[in-house]
Amino acid sequence: MADDRQTGELMAMALKRAGVANVFTLNGAHIWGLYQGLVEHEIRLVDVRHEQTAAFAAEGWAKVTRQCGVAAVTAGPGVTNSVSAVASARQNDSPMLLIGGRSPVARWGMGSLQEMDHRPVLGSLTKSAVTIERPEDAYRATAEAVRTALSERTGPTFVDVPLDLFFAGDEVPEATEHLVADRGDPPDPAHVREVARLLSEARRPALIAGATVWWARAEEELVRFAEAAHIPVCLNGLARGMLPSGHPLLASRARSTALGEADLVLVVGAPLDFRLNWGMAPVISDEAKVVYLDVDDFRKHRQPAVAIYGDLKSALAELAEAVRDAQPRQEWLDHVAEREAAARQRDQALATADGSPVHPGRLVAEVERYLDPDAVIVGDGGDFVSFAGKLIQREKPGLWIDPGPFGCLGSGPGYALAAKLAHPDRQVLLLSGDGAFGFSGMEFDTLVRHKVPVVCVVGNNGIWALEKHPMQNLLGVSIATDLGHQTRYDKVVEALGGYGEMVDRPEAVAPALKRAFDSGLPACVNVLCDPTAEYPRSAVLM
Repeated sequence: MADDRQTGELMAMALKRAGVANVFTLNGAHIWGLYQGLVEHEIRLVDVRHEQTAAFAAEGWAKVTRQCGVAAVTAGPGVTNSVSAVASARQNDSPMLLIGGRSPVARWGMGSLQEMDHRPVLGSLTKSAVTIERPEDAYRATAEAVRTALSERTGPTFVDVPLDLFFAGDEVPEATEHLVADRGDPPDPAHVREVARLLSEARRPALIAGATVWWARAEEELVRFAEAAHIPVCLNGLARGMLPSGHPLLASRARSTALGEADLVLVVGAPLDFRLNWGMAPVISDEAKVVYLDVDDFRKHRQPAVAIYGDLKSALAELAEAVRDAQPRQEWLDHVAEREAAARQRDQALATADGSPVHPGRLVAEVERYLDPDAVIVGDGGDFVSFAGKLIQREKPGLWIDPGPFGCLGSGPGYALAAKLAHPDRQVLLLSGDGAFGFSGMEFDTLVRHKVPVVCVVGNNGIWALEKHPMQNLLGVSIATDLGHQTRYDKVVEALGGYGEMVDRPEAVAPALKRAFDSGLPACVNVLCDPTAEYPRSAVLM
C-alpha cells in the first residue's frame, strides 16, 4: 500500500527539505491541517498577535539569514492582514512564502466563513500566487514556491490551500527530489570586457551598491572588485556594512560628490528609485555614463552604456579579475575621501548634542556606542530611523534592518523577533519611533511568551515628525501630527511582562540599556526626545 500523507504533512515535508526551521503564524482553523504537519516534522511554530507581524517576521528571517522566510495565516482577513508585509517584501526583494488557508472547495461561492479569492490580490504583489487544488500537487507547489522566492530577483510567493483539501492525501515524494534556486545566466565575457574598458578610460568612476548584492551573497566579490578597480563605493539598504566604516573606498556620506561628480557610475544591485532620484541629476550627473550590474533590468530608467544582467556574484567576480591591473586615480580618491571625512565630522554635531529632552541624533549615538559590534539593529519609524540610518555604522552586512523603500511602519517587532531567533547569542535592538510603536506594540506579548529578549529603544518625541516638520515647512500648517509627548510605552511593556524604564537625559541612556539587557526580558527604554529636532532631509519623499 502506498505511504499516503495528508496535504499539510506533504507541505511540511517540502518546507523541511528546503531548510525551513520556523513558521510564523496566528492560529486559524483554515490552517490546522498544516499545523499538524509542521509539528510532526519538528518545524517550530512561532505564534504572534497579528498576521502582519507573522509576515514581517518571515521577511525579517529572510533578511538576516538569506533563507526563505515562511508565514502561515488563516483565510480572508488573515491573508489581507498580511498584505502590507508582503508588499514590503516585494519592494525589498525579500524571499518569503506566505501560506494562506482558503474556504473549502465543497462550498466555494456559497458564502463560507472568511471566503475570499486571495490570488488576484496576492498575485499583484508576489512572484507567484497559486491555489493547491489536488493533494498530489501539495509537495511540489510548496517546494516550487520556495525555489521561486529564492531565484533570480528574489521576492515573496503565495500559496493557499482549501480547508477540505488538507484532509486528503497522496504518496510521499522521493527524499532525493530537490529544486535548486536559479541565480541567473552567467555574464557575457564581451560585456565584462566593455565594463573594464570603460573603467580604464574613466577619470572619476564611482559605484553605488544595493540590496541585491546581499541577496546574491556577493558581498565579498563586491569588495574584491571595488578594491581592484580603486573605485569609491556608496552603499544603501542591505548593502550597508559591506565595506566597514574605516575602509578608504567607502563614500556613502559623500554620495553627492562620489555620484554627482562621477563621469562613470556603476549601479550594482540597486534600483533607480526615489533614493537615487530615479538616476537623474543632481544625484547622478546627466553627463555621466551609467553601467548596470544586476539580476535584471528592474527599475533601470536611464539608458546604460553597458548592462550585465543575471548571476551578479559571478559578474562581480569576473570583473574583479578583469580590472586587477587597474591603477588608482589618487586625486579623485583623495577628493572623495576628504568629502567623506568632512560629512562625518558634521555628523558629530548631531551625535554630541546635549540637553533634555534628548536630541534623537544623540540618542542614536549613545545606542551605537553601547552595543556590541555584532549586534543586530532593527529600525522602525520615520525621522527617528532616518537619524539612525545617517549616523549608525555597521562593520559587516546583515546587522542593520529597516523597512526599506516601501516604508511600512510596524515592521520592527516582527523583524526583531526573527533576528533574535536567528541569532540568539547576539544583542538585538529595536529602534522604534513612538508612532511606529503604536502599530504593533502588543507584539511584546509575543516576545514575552516565547522568551525572546529583544530590547526596544523608543524615540518618543510625541509627534509624527516625518510629517509634521515637512508639513509645516511646505504648507505652513500642522494637521493630525501630534501624539502626546510623555506616553509611557515602557509601562505598556511592563504590563505585558517585560522590562521598562523612561529616560530623559542623554547620559542616562547607556545605564538604562545595560539594565534592559541584563533583565533577560523583552524590554523598552522609552526616551523622551526633542520634538523640535528636525532631520536634515534632502532626499525626495515621493
